[in-house]
Amino acid sequence: MTSLPIDAVVRAFPVDAPTAWTLVADLRNHERWIPLTRISVDGGRVTAVSGLLARRGAPGLKDVMTIDRFDPPVGTEPGVAAFTKVGRVLRGTASIVVVPAGPSSSRVLWTEDVYLAGPLPRRLTGAVLRPFLGAMTRYALMRAQNEARATHRHG
Repeated sequence: MTSLPIDAVVRAFPVDAPTAWTLVADLRNHERWIPLTRISVDGGRVTAVSGLLARRGAPGLKDVMTIDRFDPPVGTEPGVAAFTKVGRVLRGTASIVVVPAGPSSSRVLWTEDVYLAGPLPRRLTGAVLRPFLGAMTRYALMRAQNEARATHRHG
């Protein structure tokens, strides 16, 4: 079996790894960065609902994930959060890795390997979703990075 390409976005954050981890690994924070999306966390399960009125409680596209790994960075070791998408529509995996890059800097790597559940081939639906998810990931990490910069300047 050949491996499928995985989209990855990397951004430098002007804060230490534990601070970056607290910001990006808590998926409830992603609600601030991903437009038209509300997020709830219940134990080891995350549900993101996206749609025009999702933030007002209206139904939308559900992205249901289980939290498979949630290990914060320690010393020089990176922090790793891994998720499996188990919804009726979206399947696949996602991860967030926070790598220490000095006493007041870190790098955040966000990967997505997502496809649609159903009869169409995984490779096809993954290729269709890839540009949209890549843009969403880049946008969300840019906003998180800007938030980290603002916090760092005023903190």
